[in-house]
Amino acid sequence: MSTPVEIVLIVAAVGYILIRRLAGDVAEAKRMLLLPAILTVIGLSDVDDSVKSATAVAFLAGTLAVSVLFGVLRGVSIRIYQRDGVAHMRYTWLTIALWALNVAAKVGANLLLGLITGVASGGNSVILTIGAGMLVEGVVVLARAVRTDSRIVWKKGEDGKAHTTSPFLDDLQARMTRR
Repeated sequence: MSTPVEIVLIVAAVGYILIRRLAGDVAEAKRMLLLPAILTVIGLSDVDDSVKSATAVAFLAGTLAVSVLFGVLRGVSIRIYQRDGVAHMRYTWLTIALWALNVAAKVGANLLLGLITGVASGGNSVILTIGAGMLVEGVVVLARAVRTDSRIVWKKGEDGKAHTTSPFLDDLQARMTRR
């Protein structure tokens, strides 16, 4: 089960991401892929012993599938636009609503699981489901961005330095825009 400190940190991190992306920012591939992938791996390793019954495993698989679906929907709802030749992204109010529904679905599933099995939660799977949903969201946004003429950035340049690009993403974009 998540400790109160973990819950506060998760809420703070998601809140920071929501505010930053609602304001609009560079569509930075590294941030959209690596951090969610790390969260997913950490979340997978954190799933505790309370997920040992078939019912708990089914609920975990179900909430993971729901989070992935919400990640796809959020990725589609995000506005991609060009600024100075670089792809930018901005969360819309629909994206925020999808985040809220995703959280409500996870909390509701954990409460339902608790009623069915008597276990307080579905294990420490919040980080897993958030990470997987964000990873899928990032993949969808990048898949949409490679179909544009905007330059895709791997890592945003800091303190006036140039953005770092990815040869793989550049090549993928070149192939996608030639079609």
